This record gives sequence, structure tokens and C-alpha cells, in this order.
Amino acid sequence: MDKKQYSESTASGSSSPSTINKPKKSSSTTAAASLPTTTTSSNAVLPQTARRILQNFLLVWLDANLQEADNDFKNSLQHLRKIVASITTFTDAQQCVNFVSEIKKEKVFMIVSGSLGRQIVPEIEALPQLEAIYVFCGNQSVHEQWAKKISKVKGVYTKIEPICQALEIDRQRCDQAMIPISFNGRDALFMYTQLLKEALLEIEDDDVKSIKDLVEYCRLQNDVDEDEIKLVEREYRDHTPIWWYTAETFIYPMLNRGLRQMDVDIILKMGFFIRHLHQHITELHREQKASMPAKFQVFRGQGLSIEDFEKMKKTKGGLMSFNNFLSTSRNREISFNNFARPAALNTNSVGILFIMNIDTAICTKSSTSFAEVSKVGYYKDKEEEILFSTHAIFRIDRIEQIHDNHCDRLYEVNLTIVGNDNHELNTLTAHIRKDLGGRTGWSQLGFILIKVGEPAKAEQLYQILLAKTSSDEDRIEYNNQLDELMWNLIKSTHIDIN
Repeated sequence: MDKKQYSESTASGSSSPSTINKPKKSSSTTAAASLPTTTTSSNAVLPQTARRILQNFLLVWLDANLQEADNDFKNSLQHLRKIVASITTFTDAQQCVNFVSEIKKEKVFMIVSGSLGRQIVPEIEALPQLEAIYVFCGNQSVHEQWAKKISKVKGVYTKIEPICQALEIDRQRCDQAMIPISFNGRDALFMYTQLLKEALLEIEDDDVKSIKDLVEYCRLQNDVDEDEIKLVEREYRDHTPIWWYTAETFIYPMLNRGLRQMDVDIILKMGFFIRHLHQHITELHREQKASMPAKFQVFRGQGLSIEDFEKMKKTKGGLMSFNNFLSTSRNREISFNNFARPAALNTNSVGILFIMNIDTAICTKSSTSFAEVSKVGYYKDKEEEILFSTHAIFRIDRIEQIHDNHCDRLYEVNLTIVGNDNHELNTLTAHIRKDLGGRTGWSQLGFILIKVGEPAKAEQLYQILLAKTSSDEDRIEYNNQLDELMWNLIKSTHIDIN
């Protein structure tokens, strides 16, 4: 589908080599002033930092000769818009460097001309947020000489179509790697993420209204394709939740980002879908139970940041949780060759092949739902996929390096499924449940946000809930929570209220 509503901005100016400096941090005021602007559908110009990003990644395109009116440029954007929602174009190298350097929560894909790439790529290649670089030029042989020395450069191209093909593969790998993970079952944050799952699944909103709210919310964002919005609006009931989860729409990346960033807006708007998807997996699990082997293995290849890899090594023998719906495969080779090995070639990540040992008896006893979804997903018969419901817990049994001729950051990690009725888990969560004081649903979610150190997000949640509730009882509850938040803020900042 042609995506017409993407956030796209252009920064222009000189691309003289003398203006190119190494990335540096600036004050928020200076950074906002130097960043390109975005034109919204209402023709209002906002600073780049005000944009809403609904994916875990974005694309920047740097070329001193970009012309918005040029037909080749327009056609190239049409191809790119089918893959990445947020596209920002630059003709000025320094503005591009500043912009990429300020990105903290998303991964950045970059298309760069050969001449500017040769100048700036060596300066910025070490940035952890920079995921992949595609050199777009008219003389492939000349620019391959410098580009082949830089691992993040995926290739040198003279046409946009092969860039799009490479970008699509890298986008999938990026999404795979950015699933939120918690380590160490004895950590309070780990336990609260388990209670978050319960809070989300207990919420019973009006589904018709929820779909309408999601559609209206997406129309206010610059990064969502109107054709996709109309598709959800028109056909949501015509397809299963797993179909929507695996389809090429905004649903999957938006959900992935919401749970990764604990984005209150997204979680509020997608709470109904989280519940629907969990229920669908649970139904399929019951239907497939008799045909599933008692014990089996699944695989998942992905990249881990070096920081998360170190956390995982320290947690060996302990527990880890995937804090999202978890896609795995019965096919080891696909998981290894398509995801684990390529991730190891990125200097900022470690390639991981998870080998997950599944005991169906444990899963059934603890209501840890999973299902074989290759027959019901958007892509039929694709890679023998097993999809687990959100927040599956595993014990880290073994971490071993995989010897490979191409890289030394490739590891095999053996995991064993752990039920949520595990005695160790229940003991650890018992006192936390007491703190909840009977809270459920959205109120429980707000309480959890406070406990995991996100008071601003909790306040945002309570303000939204307060504005939409018609219940006096709920209004009192939300006001009490807001009062408590304010009091805690006063105490933490030592404000004298006398």
C-alpha cells in the first residue's frame, strides 16, 4: 500500500565539508532550534522533537542535491514509505549529524550520497542508535572502496529498489531485536512487569469505542498511513487478531513501541488489541493442545545490545521475561541465518540464538499460552512460527559462544520455560500484590508505573482516565492518585509547603 501520511521533513543548507563536525551533545534549546521541522496535516510547523513516532526506528536521507520537486525523488519516497513510517531528508550534513546524534529511543537507518557519506560516515558509525547505512550514488565502484571498510554500510547502490529490499530485511531484524526484555527474577522491576500483564488483560473496554478511539488517534499522527487506518476501521472484525499482528500494517510496530517505551498513549489506545490477541492465542492453544508434543524446542534469533548481553550473563541461572508477544520458530536455520548472525555483524550488538525448551504441561498449568500460527497469520505457512502470549518467563540455563568465521559476537543461549505459578515467582510477588491494595485494570497500571519509576507517565494516565470517566467512584480514585503523586513530588524535591 502507498503510504501518504508519513512524517517527512527537509533541512536545507550548505553541505560544505568544513561544516561537518563530530556528533556532540547540545542544550535542549539549541538542539530544538537546529533540528529540521515537520509540516503536519494542519500546516502547522512544529519542532522535530515534538513529533510522535509510532515505530522503533526512523529513516534519514542525506544528499546535498535532493530536490523535492524532482520526479525521481518523489518516486523514491513512494518506495521508501512502504517500509518506514518516519522519513526525514537533509541537504545539510551538519544538521543531519546533529539530528541523528540527538536520537535516543529509536534506531536510525540512513541513506546517504557517496560524497557526503565518505565524509560523515566514519564520524558517526559508532553511534549505537545508527543501525544501518545505505550509500546511494552514481558511481558504485568508486564508493565501494571506502564503504566496504565500514560494517554498518549494507551496500552501495545506484537504484532505490535494492535499497528498499535491504531496508525491509533490516527493518524486520530491528523490530525483532527491540522486544523489551527484563532480567533477574528477584528484581522489583521484573516482578512489576509481570503484574503489568495482568493489569492489561483485566481491562474490559468497549471494543467498538476502542477501535474508533484507535483510528481517531492514528489520524492525528503524521506517521500512520491513511490507507492502513481505513483498512483497520473497515475490516478489523473481518480478520483475526493474529492476522492483524502479522500483517504489514502499523499495528505490530505501534504495539511493539508502546510496550517497549511504556508509552501511555499507545497502551491506552491498544489495550483492547492486547486483550484480543492474548485471547486468540489462548483459544488456539486449547485447540492445538492435543496435537502438540509434550516437550519441544523453538528458536529465536535476534540482536542484543552489549549492555543487555552483560545483564543476561550476570543473570545466568536466573529468570528473564520477554515483555511483549514473543515470536519464535521451529526452524533453527531461519532463526540463525536471518536474525542471529546478521545481528552479530553490527558493532553495537551481540548476535543471539535463543534455544527455548518448552514443556507443555508447565505452560498449561500456569496458563502460559502459545500457538502455532502459520496457518492463521497474514503470511500463510511462514517459517513454522510459534507465538507466545505476552510476558513469557524463561530460566537462563546456558550461554555459549558460537564459533564463526565472520564475527566473534555470536552466542547460543539455552532457555527453559518457567510457569507463572513458579514457587519462587509467587513468593517474590506476594508482598507486591499486597501493595496493590485491590487495585485492578487501569488503576493497577497507574500504580505499577509509579513503582517502576515512571511518575510522569502515571500522572498522564490518571489525567486521561479522569477526563474520560463518568463514574464518581473512579473520579475520586484518580484524583486521590494524582494528589499522592503531587505529594511525593513535593517530598522528593524538598519543597516547603508551609
